[in-house]
Amino acid sequence: MKNTNIKKVLILGSGALKIGQAGEFDYSGSQALKALREEGIESVLINPNIATVQTSEGVADKIYFLPVTPFFVEKVIAKEQPQGILLSFGGQTALNCGVELYENGILDKYNVQVLGTPVQAIMDTEDRDLFIKKLDEIGVKTIKSHPASNIEEARKAAHELGFPLIVRAAYALGGLGSGFCDNDEQLDELCEKAFSFSPQVLVEKSLKGWKEIEYEVVRDRYDNCITVCNMENFDPLGIHTGESIVVAPSQTLSNNDYYFLRELSIKIVRHIGIVGECNVQYAYDPDAMDYRVIEVNARLSRSSALASKATGYPLAFVAAKLGLGYGLFDLKNSVTKTTPAFFEPALDYIVCKIPRWDLSKFHGVSRKIGSSMKSVGEVMAIGRNFEEAIQKGLRMIGQGAHGFVGNKEFQVADLEEALREPTDKRVFVISKAMRAGYTVDQIHDLTKIDKWFLNKLENIVKTYEDMNSYDTLEDMPVELLRLAKQEGFSDFQIQRAVWKDSGVVTANMDKVREYRKSLGIVPVVKQIDTLAAEFPAQTNYLYLTYNGTKSDIEYERDGKSVIVLGSGAYRIGSSVEFDWCSVTCLQTIQKQGYRGVLINYNPETVSTDYDMCDRLYFDELTFERVMDIIDLETPHGVVVSVGGQIPNNLALKLHKHNVPILGTSAEDIDKAEDRHKFSSIVDNLGVDQPEWSELTTIDEVDNFIRKVGFPVLVRPSYVLSGAAMNVCHDEEKLRHFLSLAAEVSQEHPVVISKFYTRSKEIEFDAVADNGEILAYAISEHIEYAGVHSGDATIQFPPQKLYVETVRRIKKIARAIAGALSISGPFNIQFLARENAIKVIECNLRASRSFPFVSKVLKIDFIELATKVMLGLHPAAPQKSAFDLDYVGVKSSQFSFARLEEADPMLGVDMSSTGEVGCLGDDLNEALLKSVLSVGQRIPEKRVLLPTGDPLQKADMLRACRLLVEKGYELYATGGTYKYLVENSVPATKVLWPSECDNPNFKGRFKPALEMIQNKEVDMVINIPKNFSALELSNGYQKGSHRLQRHPLHECPPRHRLHPRFLLHQHKRHPNQVLGSVLISGFDSIAEYLVLQTSALRAPSRPAYGGPPVHMATGGHNLPHQIFGYKNISDCYTIINCLSVDSKLENK
Repeated sequence: MKNTNIKKVLILGSGALKIGQAGEFDYSGSQALKALREEGIESVLINPNIATVQTSEGVADKIYFLPVTPFFVEKVIAKEQPQGILLSFGGQTALNCGVELYENGILDKYNVQVLGTPVQAIMDTEDRDLFIKKLDEIGVKTIKSHPASNIEEARKAAHELGFPLIVRAAYALGGLGSGFCDNDEQLDELCEKAFSFSPQVLVEKSLKGWKEIEYEVVRDRYDNCITVCNMENFDPLGIHTGESIVVAPSQTLSNNDYYFLRELSIKIVRHIGIVGECNVQYAYDPDAMDYRVIEVNARLSRSSALASKATGYPLAFVAAKLGLGYGLFDLKNSVTKTTPAFFEPALDYIVCKIPRWDLSKFHGVSRKIGSSMKSVGEVMAIGRNFEEAIQKGLRMIGQGAHGFVGNKEFQVADLEEALREPTDKRVFVISKAMRAGYTVDQIHDLTKIDKWFLNKLENIVKTYEDMNSYDTLEDMPVELLRLAKQEGFSDFQIQRAVWKDSGVVTANMDKVREYRKSLGIVPVVKQIDTLAAEFPAQTNYLYLTYNGTKSDIEYERDGKSVIVLGSGAYRIGSSVEFDWCSVTCLQTIQKQGYRGVLINYNPETVSTDYDMCDRLYFDELTFERVMDIIDLETPHGVVVSVGGQIPNNLALKLHKHNVPILGTSAEDIDKAEDRHKFSSIVDNLGVDQPEWSELTTIDEVDNFIRKVGFPVLVRPSYVLSGAAMNVCHDEEKLRHFLSLAAEVSQEHPVVISKFYTRSKEIEFDAVADNGEILAYAISEHIEYAGVHSGDATIQFPPQKLYVETVRRIKKIARAIAGALSISGPFNIQFLARENAIKVIECNLRASRSFPFVSKVLKIDFIELATKVMLGLHPAAPQKSAFDLDYVGVKSSQFSFARLEEADPMLGVDMSSTGEVGCLGDDLNEALLKSVLSVGQRIPEKRVLLPTGDPLQKADMLRACRLLVEKGYELYATGGTYKYLVENSVPATKVLWPSECDNPNFKGRFKPALEMIQNKEVDMVINIPKNFSALELSNGYQKGSHRLQRHPLHECPPRHRLHPRFLLHQHKRHPNQVLGSVLISGFDSIAEYLVLQTSALRAPSRPAYGGPPVHMATGGHNLPHQIFGYKNISDCYTIINCLSVDSKLENK
């Protein structure tokens, strides 16, 4: 039974979402908190991620929005005095922090017991040497591996093992810093990269091409063990499991293989001493029945979230209960409610997990996938056969695919090379190869993907070709149409096969829909019941399939259902904040006596928990599937405004098919989304907006430029090279950018708008009822406008806005809300310069900042909006942001270190993968906590300053004085050095790369680049003085021995103002210094010091050989401390940030 001494438990969260550590830990942490609440145990949560469900009121008893680092965790332990701590629910961040607390004796000092898996067992799995020794004790085979602390040791290990090899950074998550090598040159390149993330690398023999199999295992303290789910990677070993398509249960293993690996998993877990849940990964060669254990994760992982959703077995919930001392025999299966939790799930369906990459958001990034993770999210598709599941999944990832076939053609220069060297488009390359006549054997030889999978994919191609031979639906055999639907074909694919892109697509899809319904070819609803229907399931965890004859659900058809459309896969621009919105909306719907129904397919989320709503459809958010579900549910209405842009885009289509949309009408949503309609509404209201025009000839472009002047924002309707938008500061840049776009013409107009410099950006989040605003939150970007709102640092309540500005913003927002008859959530973005205010855009849905402002203000905007949408006309809350005696700051998390060759300069598109929000008594405190939470550290001593034009130098002067007063040494390039010295600020002159060959300077002054490479500076503040090619190419990307800039990428972020130049130097040659450098600068300098580009100094190595916790929290761990400084004139923040230094013993 449970440990009765535990009354209060501390749980460590995972912080901001990042590549390698995403929403799965919001899900697992929420489950653990649910388990503690059920047991009546007080819970204390540390997690700075303000957008997640687990940091909502009512989930944990107390929440600290603080960095998950030993320093802050110890303070919370001292204050709260918990008896227990849970380490395995916050990913690698929590695990690393917990191990450091244990090593430093903090847990013993405060008498805190680690619940679940003991710390020694965690260390046995995290430290490669200990892990191999531990498994050697029971004769279990591991991959032959040598740890190395420098390149010489790595080379020696390589020659002992023999190529091919894999190099991994130790103690890193998501395969960070790892890769394959076939020779010494590749080895040196990989080691340089890996050592910038970790003090130790592991050189291992490569088993590339073997199968990768995973088992999820649960063990209690009484040594009872079960395997909950086994999974198989579609891709062979060599591609990180987070990058691969994963199939559950495994499809290609024989019964002997399955039970052989199952028994091995249980043996390993028992020997290590796991209590709770863990994940065992194998490399397996089925021909020889030979295996190697790759790793054991002694914590909840991405695979655990997938296994939980795939089986309906809540691994995190059970693991938390086992950590409290229960045995498996004490717990009930949460789905059947009658069988015990030690029954192993059995599946009568197949699940496909497919990763989503957003590589097109980054300039210059390598699209190859391998042992290091790059994907930002994932989807899970459920079907009765592999063909159905994979086609559903490929639609779900939301990148324009309609399935395995029937997609827009894309060009591949060399098919064989593309098959051999996988990229994010791999599965579509296989489709192209099959249609080009490649056989399954040929594709297998090139990809090493199991022939079972390839044969199934070939079935899809054959069915498509069969349909392609008919020109009308009526000519096609009914059985072929039924087979197509059973293999996961959408109505879109069928109409494309039959009508070959002739006619209107939407009308064709409607014809297919009506025709198949007339033939009785409609989907049935099936339950995920965990035990393959051997016992009756009690929960409504559902999916739709054409492989069945009868639905498992009886529908009430009483008009009491409200369908909420979820947000789909996490991606850059739409992440966990919309999951929070969906969950809050569903809870409000249920409280008001309606049946809450959700459609979503993201296995990482809390919203897709089977007990979050009355009915969960784990299925597609396509128009076709949503209509299938609406036909079954006959709902009271559909909510499209809480799941981000995906549901919003469906509003008009659903409305045209007479679906009741709750809240703001679909026509009004369209008025806000359509640039022409919204612009004319704003003009009619007499509200200012940036001048813009849609132009079809070069003469029109020239005339518009003459009228408004540079800089301008250019958005071609169709462009090449992924350069969707650009800011052009002069004629040369404009011509260059337009030359990349398709020719400007009637078919391809270009939208050009005036771009304003040195302006504030202001967010207005609100809820309105029939055009009347009930609640609002005005938040202020710390950066000048020009940084995408998803990448910006935001303060709420606003600290530096004029009262007059606030008054005008409210007046404009009221006018817009009235004009669009808004009922529900909405967001307006404004530009403000002095008191001139311009409207940028209006979204008639919840925005990314809704959870942040709701939690800071303590008014749940989504709860209020949901009541409005249900027609309850709630009263406006009587609370103002001006009454708050604290400040909230939201900072963004970037994952550039994972994206090889990516240019980390922020572009017009958003590039952050997550965010944190922290509270403080004043702006300085909140800001410092938030930047520490995204993994940054305070620089120690030396600062390098190239600081822009005269105005920017003047802005910087006070900040530089403060830095010197705090004991910092300043190094400055020519113009900045002269300005500082003339104003009595001591500095040392350094050289730009372009000055290094000048005989007057050579030998007298150090080159700036050399100082960076030799790690002689801790921080770089880099601000270009203009936008000329010379200025922007002076010390940017590494060429031979100087850095060069991509000519294309001068574009500043978003449809507004100034570029942030995040300059990234890749070290590609063995004779040069290790690691990467991030340098950031801003053209706008006015108010606060913000430490924005998560780059870290190389940490000291703790006793157990791994990194300190900030390796997991920060993401980059580079050898320099480089911060993006923006808006620095009134720079008290520097004083505060750097004087707090003395208080932060473990910076």
